[in-house]
Amino acid sequence: MKPTRLLIPALLLLLPAVTPQPLPAQPSGGPYGPIRQSYELPKDAKRIHHVAPDGEAEAGGDAPDRPTTLEAAIGRAVTGDAIILRGGVYRTGDLKLNQGVALQPRADEQPVLKGTLVAENWEPQDNGLWRTTWERLFPARPADWWRRHREGRRTPPWLFNNDMVFVDGRPLNAVGWEGAVDEDSYYVDYETGTVYIGIDPARRCVEITAFDSALVRVTGAVHGKTSDGKGPVIRGITFTQYAYRAIEVEGAEPEGPADPASYGKDVTGTTLEHVTITHCSRVAGYFRGDGLTLRHCLVSDTSTEGVYIIASSDCLLEKNIFARNNVERITGYYPSAVKIFNQSHRVTCRDNLVIDQPHSNGIWYDVGNRDGVFVNNWVQDCEDGFFFEISKGALCAGNVFVDCHKGVRSLNSSGMRVYHNTFVNTVASFERTERSAVADHFGWHPATGPDVHEREGHEFVGNLLVADSRFDRELLRFEQSPALCGKLTRPQAARIDDNVYVRDGGDARTLIVWSPADGKDCMAELKSVDALRALHPDYETRARYHALPPDSLFKSPELRRYQLIRDISIPSAARLPADVQQALGRPAEAGHAPGAYPADCP
Repeated sequence: MKPTRLLIPALLLLLPAVTPQPLPAQPSGGPYGPIRQSYELPKDAKRIHHVAPDGEAEAGGDAPDRPTTLEAAIGRAVTGDAIILRGGVYRTGDLKLNQGVALQPRADEQPVLKGTLVAENWEPQDNGLWRTTWERLFPARPADWWRRHREGRRTPPWLFNNDMVFVDGRPLNAVGWEGAVDEDSYYVDYETGTVYIGIDPARRCVEITAFDSALVRVTGAVHGKTSDGKGPVIRGITFTQYAYRAIEVEGAEPEGPADPASYGKDVTGTTLEHVTITHCSRVAGYFRGDGLTLRHCLVSDTSTEGVYIIASSDCLLEKNIFARNNVERITGYYPSAVKIFNQSHRVTCRDNLVIDQPHSNGIWYDVGNRDGVFVNNWVQDCEDGFFFEISKGALCAGNVFVDCHKGVRSLNSSGMRVYHNTFVNTVASFERTERSAVADHFGWHPATGPDVHEREGHEFVGNLLVADSRFDRELLRFEQSPALCGKLTRPQAARIDDNVYVRDGGDARTLIVWSPADGKDCMAELKSVDALRALHPDYETRARYHALPPDSLFKSPELRRYQLIRDISIPSAARLPADVQQALGRPAEAGHAPGAYPADCP
């Protein structure tokens, strides 16, 4: 794993709990992520099991001073029970549960579940390295859809193994042979079961992964009990250093277009609040089942995904921090901090902080999703911030996108409505290709979304797109692949209007890339809003363009404070649709300020 720096202010994790006040749509400013607090014993629990890192398996766990082990408590607990964890480090994993139980700390104590064990028996070598034998290794290969002929020169094979090594809590990089090992890296010889490091382990804590997962909520029988169909409720616990994923909730996954009544029902109602999951070699958690809630969680320093939601509807992700995914920089794996996958309906991402993702997408709704809601999020330093692919119907409103390659990206989708977002040095992009369900590399995936000729109906309204003098790319992009020239002649957009474009340094650069249009590959580079109106008089009838530097528009772009200090409202702007008005929390009358922040915001 690549060493990383902690960019999330520690104060975010220490802020007291507050009662949120109603706000118009815009990122709230926090607090985000876990909030340190003291937990009361759940009054409605049928039975309480007290556990501790030094608990005794034979103990009943009926009192804090007679704790049992976490493993024993999970084996005994039934639906309605609560497991109360004393503070300290639990080096455990591969636990299985099939009951709707609650897990939380005792009072203000801080339980940490770790998937590593301490490696103590190191042998120095004449070549300056140290080695130890390790029995719990996790070799792995790339998924069968990974294309070596494309990515093999950029992603070495050893990055797909799931082992990790930490020195005093700092993750080391994996390398491919002993000669590449230095103080920041390690090498695993899987034939001999030997781990090599280049830093003197004396007087240091060296940890090596020993567990594949922390907790798996299975759908089958376990511990002599059948599944009750209820997901766990987990609060205030830290999970870290697991070789594959910390948490998994099992469930059915459709392989092709399916009735939502046929999936998402095996385990429902899983809830994570104020949970921290970090440093998992692949994914923080796989979650299946309707009614999932993730609130005030921190997910960081993962590899292929942070949170992976599969075939699950009516889910809520709120006030979480998602940071630093794809820390190993694996290519060809399409990483994202959050992946919402495979016909998940009505998943809402509201007021989350998605940051520090230079080698990863942010939140990605992928394959057959319906009616997604993406509101009030702050998305910064991502590849694609909000990515909506092979899916139908989404509302994206009140978000701020900063320094993303593409803030909003729609690919082979339909009916995405993008209202009153603020884009800073970030492109909004709508794209379609000839990809179909016929002979696709991923099989059934395209069949779950709109067909090639249905990839249209988008709305882009009331947004504020701002670029400083350093940003030389277009601000808005509608593109289709050259193979569709002459085949799809209708635009992707049903409506484009009431947007405001602001660029420092004049209008000599391309403002909008447009397709279908006359020109090479059916693409046109438009220098102005008037050029778009000339092609399509129904678009941007009230749009405005301003040649202004960001510091004359925003309260403090240096501090990322994008509240407006200049009135750039469009008085004649159209009234908002009722559901957009509700999502934005703004009055129904026309004339709203463009972007995420209302005109009267201080």
